[in-house]
Amino acid sequence: MPLTIIGVDADDTLWHTETVFRLTHKRFNELLSDFADEDALEARLAAIERENMKSYGYGAKGFTLSMLQTALEVSDGNVSTKVIRELLDAGREMMTHPIEPLPGVEEALIQLKERGCLVLITKGDLFHQESKLAASGLGSHFSGVEIVSEKTPEIYTKAFARHGGTAESSMMTGNSVKSDILPMLAAGGYAALIPYPLVWEHERAEKPEGNPRYREVETLGGLPAWLDEIL
Repeated sequence: MPLTIIGVDADDTLWHTETVFRLTHKRFNELLSDFADEDALEARLAAIERENMKSYGYGAKGFTLSMLQTALEVSDGNVSTKVIRELLDAGREMMTHPIEPLPGVEEALIQLKERGCLVLITKGDLFHQESKLAASGLGSHFSGVEIVSEKTPEIYTKAFARHGGTAESSMMTGNSVKSDILPMLAAGGYAALIPYPLVWEHERAEKPEGNPRYREVETLGGLPAWLDEIL
């Protein structure tokens, strides 16, 4: 069955995101250092963030709320208004941080859209993801945009159907094994991993080595060659 649609992830596939989160983590740890050490702060923040995803979803807004909750809990409510204000500022800076496409991304998108219909499939806050796509200058390369709350086999099946295809005749590419690779393979499609140097704790998973519909490529620019093999 020929491939007709190529799904592309956004954060840390098209532009840097995790580096911004890591810098904010560092600032968070510095601001709360009077109440707990770095390991304890990171562990508590991760646990609160994991629970809050059920209500807030993914993205900088939910992360900011999780930082505030963690600050209140680890300090037993004694965190200063100055620190709260600085955490809010840090969250706002994440929302307005300049978008920098990764090297070679635009050239790769031009090659990819010659081989199939390109659809951006990303999870996170609707407003923020739309803003990042607009700021990136890459939006014109995509025939469609899907901003979802989670990436599951069912979500992929429905997303590709909305664009006139099926999961089985589509490919998903991104930097997350957990979100971009495993659910797409479970839906019956192809999946290409483009590793990013930093991996968010909540996105860690084992690679599906040996699966014939899976491939790891160094950059997005390496994907057209695998597509040519399949096509």
